[in-house]
Amino acid sequence: HSLCVSFAGIIPCSILIPGLYFIPESPRWLAEMGMIEKFEAALQTLRGRNVDITMEAQEIQGSLVTTNKADTIRFEDLKRRRYWFPLMVGIGLLVLQQLSGINGVFFYSSKIFSSAGISSSDAATFGLGAMQVAMTGIATSLVDRSGRRMLLILSSSIMTLSLLLVATAFYLEGVVSNDSNIHQILAMLSVMGLVALVIGFSLGVGPIPWIIMSEILPPNIKGLAGSTATFLNWFTASIITMTANLLLNWSSAGTFTIYAIFSAFTVAFAILWVPETKDRTLEEIQATFIR
Repeated sequence: HSLCVSFAGIIPCSILIPGLYFIPESPRWLAEMGMIEKFEAALQTLRGRNVDITMEAQEIQGSLVTTNKADTIRFEDLKRRRYWFPLMVGIGLLVLQQLSGINGVFFYSSKIFSSAGISSSDAATFGLGAMQVAMTGIATSLVDRSGRRMLLILSSSIMTLSLLLVATAFYLEGVVSNDSNIHQILAMLSVMGLVALVIGFSLGVGPIPWIIMSEILPPNIKGLAGSTATFLNWFTASIITMTANLLLNWSSAGTFTIYAIFSAFTVAFAILWVPETKDRTLEEIQATFIR
């Protein structure tokens, strides 16, 4: 079984490797290296043949001049709003993404389904994974239409409500007799809540923090800040994964209530601090942090 899973993972990698050949080089990197013709060609490819890129090309080259002048970042510089605010937003979103408990839910989904009284727990787990892939595909078509911030708020709101539904269902299952018909209804509510959780996560909280982080970080701290945010994301994921089983053994209802609280905080975080980056260049986004 594990051997089949390992070989299945080779398939997307085999598609990705030749696909990298068709990805154009980063226009900003080409401009920074002084390859102006290749820079303009790459930017034109990304924007479309019939799009006028003159203004954007000038903005990119102008921003690189400013960035190169302030290439050395000292610790005191991070106190400036143009640095600490996007850093806080990027790290906050990636940490909150994992505090929603999504990795714990996936790693122990079979156990969760069994606790809910679902006999074919492995099939239900496979269904969750398929649902995540499908909804992530839908999210890619919505992100430039609805905006990153709106999808993030909608996504975290769906997750909060679905986690509360699962928590309530598990709590009532411990109260209601196993022979009662209500017990079967509660089991179905648990499954519906988990499906809604995956849908909500895939629509926004899953993919969008990575997009926003790449768009709001200033170029001269993007490498350090991006790697720090990624480290904290996976560090939090490891904590959630290691503690999920312990929490589920303690109380399934309590576990999902904790995850729901973090998801509710994500809603507030997105409303209060996350800027909308839709249809804005990196230079326009950076200008909002300087004000």
